[in-house]
Amino acid sequence: MERPDFAQYPYLVAWEVTNACMLACRHCRASAQPHPLPGELSTEEGLRLIEEVATYRPKPLLLLTGGDPLARPDLFSLIARARELGLKVGLTPAATPLLTQEMVFRLREVGVTRLALSLDGASPESHDAFRGEKGTFARTLAALDWAREAGLPTQVNTTVTRDNWPELKVMPELLAEKGVVLWSLFFLVPVGRGTLLKQLSAKEFEEVLHWLYEVSKVYPFHVKATEAHHFRRVVLQRREAEGGKDRALAAGESLHREYFQDGMEHSRLGVTDGNGFVFVSATGHVAPSGFLPVYAGNVREKPLLEIYRESPLFRQLRDKDLLKGKCGVCEYRYVCGGSRARAWAETGDYLAADPRCAYVPPAWLDLKGKRPLAERRGA
Repeated sequence: MERPDFAQYPYLVAWEVTNACMLACRHCRASAQPHPLPGELSTEEGLRLIEEVATYRPKPLLLLTGGDPLARPDLFSLIARARELGLKVGLTPAATPLLTQEMVFRLREVGVTRLALSLDGASPESHDAFRGEKGTFARTLAALDWAREAGLPTQVNTTVTRDNWPELKVMPELLAEKGVVLWSLFFLVPVGRGTLLKQLSAKEFEEVLHWLYEVSKVYPFHVKATEAHHFRRVVLQRREAEGGKDRALAAGESLHREYFQDGMEHSRLGVTDGNGFVFVSATGHVAPSGFLPVYAGNVREKPLLEIYRESPLFRQLRDKDLLKGKCGVCEYRYVCGGSRARAWAETGDYLAADPRCAYVPPAWLDLKGKRPLAERRGA
């Protein structure tokens, strides 16, 4: 299979179908509210977006997110149309009373390919406090069981902060017990309500990423880090040193193997914000990701593909040689490139070096005149 050209088509399209959500999660990048935003895309506009995305080659994964997608009345019509056009559909529902056993089975019947549920703690007390409502932990575990019964693959998304990180170490056993296929850890980016939470330090990032690699060698599910692209560098370094097998979706395996018949390799292709990934907000604004709320246009005014291909923002993000600081000279920049969202959130410059990466590239030391001469000569 020929390598996809991300300058032409995205690999994954995320559409925030609504901002509405009954929960008030502490980290919510969308700062979701109980009611939809004024001016959210209509059913007709949503169907037109789906029909456009279905023309991309190869067809990307369509991820319906929010807010809470289940709060959108026409959700099943949107999913049915996407499936009719041959798109694979992922869904990220919130653990509200809308997420019932009947709902899970209905989602499977309409053709949802994977259900992504959130767990941000290993106990009801910690998770429910994070999500802002009692009962969400129990409802999430029940939904994982219902999905397994329905034959609907599940992944668990976990936001990683300085406060909840110590507790997350006991989660792999729970996830294995529930039969999830992927644990996707979202390393906090200080946007939305997440600005009130604490991130890990660069050193702590490195420790957690190495721990995740150990998890990937032991447990039956795959492991992925979101907005911690340097996990790819860690995996490559560890594989080179150990030559072992793992389930880390960071440097070669397909992220959603069942979504794509050709099994394209998400991470080896270097998918990052704006480079293979595009985000459409509830009101049609187009950004490189939900964690990088810098908008390049609106699908009401231009086709999504035109915005993705032609906007200066997306073109800059796809050019890894424009990266600044140590990211710009890092030998891993084409598979990693650092979190552009975190660079923007912490420095105001989406091309700046990732502030939470501890790795110092040899080329950066050379520029600073700090690498020993013998090492530079290969001695």
